[in-house]
Amino acid sequence: MSEEYKHVVRVAGYDIDGSLKVVAGLARIKGVGLNLGYVVCRLAGVDHEQRIGDLPAHSVKKLEDVLADLGKYQVPWWLMNRARDPKTNKDLHLIGSDLELTVKSDVDLMKKIKCWKGLRHAWGLKVRGQRTRTTGRTGQTVGVTKKPT
Repeated sequence: MSEEYKHVVRVAGYDIDGSLKVVAGLARIKGVGLNLGYVVCRLAGVDHEQRIGDLPAHSVKKLEDVLADLGKYQVPWWLMNRARDPKTNKDLHLIGSDLELTVKSDVDLMKKIKCWKGLRHAWGLKVRGQRTRTTGRTGQTVGVTKKPT
């Protein structure tokens, strides 16, 4: 370990363990996976095999800048988690609390307009067409009981 090693690195509002490799550390951020982590490392010019605790401050800053505005770097639309945003009609990639709030507002809108998915969300049932006969059961367990002999 070098003398500049940091045990905890703050990236995009998340505390990341410094012993992790850069891609694995970026994947700890909500909205960032392994594939996007590799892309961000390449765009920021950071070696993905390096430990995130060994990175200098300017490299961490560059990672944050790339994560903040992926659209500026011509990342393909299929890598974004918010392609063709209904409000802005742009390809966005949201991370952290922005992602959570946006998903919650989308679900609330579906509930408000009472579309099929919104009703399924409101009723606490499966939304994406899965079967519900045997799976997704919640609440008190109802088992088979033997009749008294």
